[in-house]
Amino acid sequence: MEEVRIDLRIPNEERRKEGKRSQQLCFKINHTMPGTEECNKLIRELFEDRLGEGSIINPPMFMNQAKNVKIGKNVVIMNNFQSMSAGGVIIDDDVRISLNCTIATNNHDVYDRDVLTCKPVHIKKNAWLGVNVTVLPGVTIGENAVVGGASVVTKDVPDNAVVVGNPARVIKYLDADKF
Repeated sequence: MEEVRIDLRIPNEERRKEGKRSQQLCFKINHTMPGTEECNKLIRELFEDRLGEGSIINPPMFMNQAKNVKIGKNVVIMNNFQSMSAGGVIIDDDVRISLNCTIATNNHDVYDRDVLTCKPVHIKKNAWLGVNVTVLPGVTIGENAVVGGASVVTKDVPDNAVVVGNPARVIKYLDADKF
């Protein structure tokens, strides 16, 4: 997975416009009655054609570059979801994301803090993130995987694995035949 570097000192009008659009739509979503057609319309506007059929996002939420996020079908994302998405986020079908989860695809260079270092995050089909999970840049969470509450995912999670802790580590594997 290749790292992309963004020098924040170099103006990028497209990134600035998308950041403003994402921030303003998140604000509107977060201040609109949840579950209403008005709120659902704003969520669809935020993701445009990158939100799969049957997916539900429960506000409040925040993402800085929504155009870099693609959400599959029948995904459920609970309240207080945050995504620093400059590096790109792909959430496959049937994923469940619990309360207060964060996906970070970008960080700052440790020597030059005006440079963002970005790597995409991919959450594969039927994965489940428990409450208060943080997923760091460059991580892929495997199909059917479960990430236990309050875990910090710093490296890839295999298919059918259950991981917990900080940093998250495999504690067991689920029976793939049961999915």
